[in-house]
Amino acid sequence: MSRQPAKPGPLEIDDAEEAGRKSPSGVQTLLRGLTLLELVGHGVHDVKGLSERLGVPRSTLHRVLSNLVAEGYLHHVPYQGYTLGYKLIYLGTRAREQRPLTQLARPFLEKLAEFCGDTVHLGQGEGAQVLYLDKLSGGRGLEMRSRIGQRMPLASTGVGRALMLGMPEARWRELYDEAVALKERTGLDKPDLPPWPDYLATMRDYRQRGWVMDFEENEVGIHCVGAPIYDVNGEVIAAVSVASANFHMPEKRMLELAPLVAATARSISEAMGAGAEPERR
Repeated sequence: MSRQPAKPGPLEIDDAEEAGRKSPSGVQTLLRGLTLLELVGHGVHDVKGLSERLGVPRSTLHRVLSNLVAEGYLHHVPYQGYTLGYKLIYLGTRAREQRPLTQLARPFLEKLAEFCGDTVHLGQGEGAQVLYLDKLSGGRGLEMRSRIGQRMPLASTGVGRALMLGMPEARWRELYDEAVALKERTGLDKPDLPPWPDYLATMRDYRQRGWVMDFEENEVGIHCVGAPIYDVNGEVIAAVSVASANFHMPEKRMLELAPLVAATARSISEAMGAGAEPERR
């Protein structure tokens, strides 16, 4: 009596489907499309530039571009090139809406910006970098290079150092080394960080105070004061900072603003469910 082959169970079917979804060609196409969106977002609009940066033939590039345009992720302007499409605007808005921290923090950030007249940032950590979630430009007509969605090294930014206050010192050294290496690799036009022993001593002092300062270590001519935001478990989950040109924000004014920045961060922490300020280590 011949035996019928056993039907694949649910797990086997799922595994087969998963293998199909993860085929190299499918993943490669997806990554190409995402890379194209990032390149266009960074200002590469023409087919020649996109082809060179992506390293693919123009025929292949045209197919991917056509699909992205058809789906609304890109928009094509004749004789000008490609721009980000309406669907990304929609998704970007939804992404911000789905981060409750941004919504809860906004009223406090607006109040801080109105009082001090300087640029206010809200950021979260992502690996060795800070991701800027919100930015309120000051009323002095000064525009700095930071923008929502941008990432910068934790160790060299005011908002990033505030995030570091919730980390062990061993992690501080890793982040410091990564920031130094990034500057050497990219040749970014920014001041050098202080020698590690000085940096460590300063960070220890900031931890005791509960807020941090940045004296042009991230951007030439810009001073910054930052403070950490805590969640209901007493963990640092974000940070707020005030930044301005050094002549608008000398050290004396930074010291005067620091308690206000810390108080704003504390109010946001309370809105996130945090209780009393965690004991500083």
